Amino acid sequence: MDDARLDRIEQRLTVLEQELAGRTALPADLPTPERFWLLRALAAEAAELPGGAIAYGGQVRLPGGEEYAWQRTHGADELRAAEPDDDEARAGSLSALAHPVRLRLLREVLGGHTTTAALAALPGLGTTGQLHHHLRQLTATGWLRTTGRGSYAVPPERVVPLHVVLAAVSA
Repeated sequence: MDDARLDRIEQRLTVLEQELAGRTALPADLPTPERFWLLRALAAEAAELPGGAIAYGGQVRLPGGEEYAWQRTHGADELRAAEPDDDEARAGSLSALAHPVRLRLLREVLGGHTTTAALAALPGLGTTGQLHHHLRQLTATGWLRTTGRGSYAVPPERVVPLHVVLAAVSA
């Protein structure tokens, strides 16, 4: 990042801090300089991308003891300029998540219910046929993979992105 750009960012931050200093109480979710660590790092990485950048990542520990650390950065222009085939694949992936039973299945698998039998024993997931239908859709779109006969896992490269999706729709 060049010095002039950094100076402009610091000036804007100073103005924001001065404005906030006049408030008697700050909202709990208001970004503070300490909370901008991700954006500061992203600004350095996105300096050469004219349209900006989108980054996401996380460090996740599952109840079974597995740990995943993952991050990804995309150029914003690249995401907006996607080909129609990209849109079709993205829509299929999002569509697989667009059902409450499938979202619950993913959360249950992350939580340790990894077999068809364990999932079928949970209330509210429908009949065995419906369960298999949902598991097939999640597997076909890459949100789940089979780890053995009747056993499933969220692929390591999808653990953090799934949490990001859940966080994004919870905001």
